Amino acid sequence: MTKLIDRFLRYIKVDTQANPNSGAHPTSPGQRMLSHYLADELRQIGMENVRTSDQAYLYAELSATPGLENVPALGLIAHVDTSPDASGSNVRASVVEYEGGEIPLGDSGRILSPDEFPSLRRLVGHRLIVTDGTTLLGADNKAGVAEIIQAMDTIISKGIPHGKLCVAFTTDEELGYGADFFDVENFGAKYAYTIDGGAVGEIQYANFNAAQARIKIVGKSIHTGSAKGIMKNASCIACEFESMLPPDETPQTTEDREGFYHLSSMKSGVGEGQMVYLLRDFDRAMLEERKQFIYSIADTLNQKYGDGTVLVDIEDQYFNMEEIIAQHPILIKLAEKAIYDVGYIPISWPVRGGTDGATLSYKGLPCPNLGTGGYNPHGVYEFASLNEMEIAVDIILNIIDSLAKGITE
Repeated sequence: MTKLIDRFLRYIKVDTQANPNSGAHPTSPGQRMLSHYLADELRQIGMENVRTSDQAYLYAELSATPGLENVPALGLIAHVDTSPDASGSNVRASVVEYEGGEIPLGDSGRILSPDEFPSLRRLVGHRLIVTDGTTLLGADNKAGVAEIIQAMDTIISKGIPHGKLCVAFTTDEELGYGADFFDVENFGAKYAYTIDGGAVGEIQYANFNAAQARIKIVGKSIHTGSAKGIMKNASCIACEFESMLPPDETPQTTEDREGFYHLSSMKSGVGEGQMVYLLRDFDRAMLEERKQFIYSIADTLNQKYGDGTVLVDIEDQYFNMEEIIAQHPILIKLAEKAIYDVGYIPISWPVRGGTDGATLSYKGLPCPNLGTGGYNPHGVYEFASLNEMEIAVDIILNIIDSLAKGITE
């Protein structure tokens, strides 16, 4: 599928690295540049109602084939930005016919080794796209972008019957803003899938419920020579706060569906301290218990050191989309059938994080995620399997075909 790899290699040349210090939306000029480039490409292949928002979100549609207007409108979503964790500038990719063993990454001295990255062992015989070891690749999520556009191109050029199709490419997903400015009402889809990362065959529709707790410690600073009975050391109180949380409920001690408390930042002195905790749990009731436990620790310390010593502010961030997707089992049925039909076995596993699909699901657009064939995101060891990218396109086409043939709720 020459068009697919050509598209992908073009897209990764545009530096779309998100910038967490920008304050603008999108946070980097390359994202807007790529969105406009993609808009032109979508028009050229025959997509309709192509438009970009102020935040450089790109939307496009394809009207239903005559006679299929009653088929539920399907959305396909990916993001154009890349992670701030590694450079996205001057990406130099190579295509490797992988026969096993280690893959040198350019002249960087770095290697892709199956000992360190076991996923390579099942990709022997694949064409892999790798970096030169100095930048990320951008498969997260330009692989998804390329796959969606390739699927649309195939449908239009071959005249494949379909219901209404809606495409969107968002910006700053890597910073958590990907769904913030999404125009669900005018997008036009009843259902959608994000096509974003992971091995082909994966269906992700469960994620953490998430909240953030901001803790302020109000101490009392005084000269150490006369501190007895007067000083309240905010740093010591902050450490005491942390010691009161269960040590076996942290990110580094949990897995699968286990929740945690995560001290993500702490800045403290004698007079004042600030802590930020991430609270995570797949069960929403358990997340509420975690919130209450944070409040109870604050109450205990306030009784010990005086009212107003520990101040807590907790806000919800996102919720587990599994609650929404459970109301629309057709989405999982369609994806599983599409994956079986390409000879793969569907794999579902809980996302120990959040997704744009979670936010969109709670905005009224049920939206699980499908794998793209991209691996090791956010770093210089990122790579993609062209074989799996091609299969990802087939999975998208199979879902569209099933909807057109009447597999609905």
